[in-house]
Amino acid sequence: MTVRLRPAYVAALIAFGITAAASRLHATPYNNYVLLAQAFLHGRPWIDWPGPYIDALPYAGQYYIIEGPLPAVLLLPFVALLGGQTNQTLLSAVLAAVAVGAGWELGERFGVRRANIAWISAFLLAGTDLLWCAMLGDVWFTAQVAALCFTLLALLELAGKRRGWLVALWAACAAESRFSMALAIPVYVYLLVASAPASFLSSRAESRDVVRRLAFVGVLVAVGIVWVLYNLARWGTWNDIGYLTWYHQDRAGMPTGSPFRLEYLPYQLWSFFVQTPTQLSDFPGLRPEISGVALTWTSPALIIAFLARAPSRWVIALWVAALLTAAPNFLYYVNGFAQFGMRHALDFEPFLVVLMLLAAREGLAWWGRALILYSCAAGLWGCWYWLTYVRT
Repeated sequence: MTVRLRPAYVAALIAFGITAAASRLHATPYNNYVLLAQAFLHGRPWIDWPGPYIDALPYAGQYYIIEGPLPAVLLLPFVALLGGQTNQTLLSAVLAAVAVGAGWELGERFGVRRANIAWISAFLLAGTDLLWCAMLGDVWFTAQVAALCFTLLALLELAGKRRGWLVALWAACAAESRFSMALAIPVYVYLLVASAPASFLSSRAESRDVVRRLAFVGVLVAVGIVWVLYNLARWGTWNDIGYLTWYHQDRAGMPTGSPFRLEYLPYQLWSFFVQTPTQLSDFPGLRPEISGVALTWTSPALIIAFLARAPSRWVIALWVAALLTAAPNFLYYVNGFAQFGMRHALDFEPFLVVLMLLAAREGLAWWGRALILYSCAAGLWGCWYWLTYVRT
């Protein structure tokens, strides 16, 4: 009997192979999530701090990882077996592969031709910072990959069976990887309600819809309770003060106030849309500065998202989600520093990639394919540069 893999699985396997080849699955030294998983296994929220190369917040005599803990939770069974030798980069590569597979399946569900899905999937992996983040696997980058992966899984479920509990679970996983992703949850609520077929008129169908919504709320409430308990264990208060406290201690921050300020907007606009690599007189010709390169030069194929027109409820919802999740990044005090491209764009790019898929239902013009080729070439060049000159 011949076994045929779904194209989405094939896409995921190819994405994993590319990421593994680029990174050689080299274990990152910035394995904060491995340290946090070890702490969880010992029944405590603070880590055994190995030194200043690990970003951890000193608080009340202990050191804490302030990033969302979800990747550490995923690593728990592996850390239980392998301890500190657990390879965080491998998790990042797997999550990137799942993200590409989810993106491919979304294209299938929206009726996009497979050739066009392949173009958009290539862009998702190499035309954004996804491959760059996944191949390095550092704590900040793994968080970005995880958030993008679970966001696409949430959208995939909304485009399929629309099981409320599963949408909420994926949404919570994304938010507990990158906190800005919590801002997309109201959009998921809208899609969960607005995507209901007009035939939902019978009492039985209405009951199923009520159960779907209650399951969505129930999962989020359960996650919220765990989150409050986690904060109480760390900070002694119900809310998360980690990033705020870090901002007050950071040399790039300020001793008081919020890390989100309008005064940071001009710098972020320059970072996302203007910042260029430095031209060199000798090989390799260009040098991406440590603060990144604007999306204008690394991912211009994102402009295809503006061509999406239907279905209107999805187009509107995706644009709202993209704007909501982009907003905190445009007001934050740093732009993602130590990066190629703009890694914070991965917060809102999953929504733009789905818009690109919707636009591709009508076909991809030659200029769209050209922009995708350029974006992928730029992304691959960025990976090569970092592996050659920065992380040798």
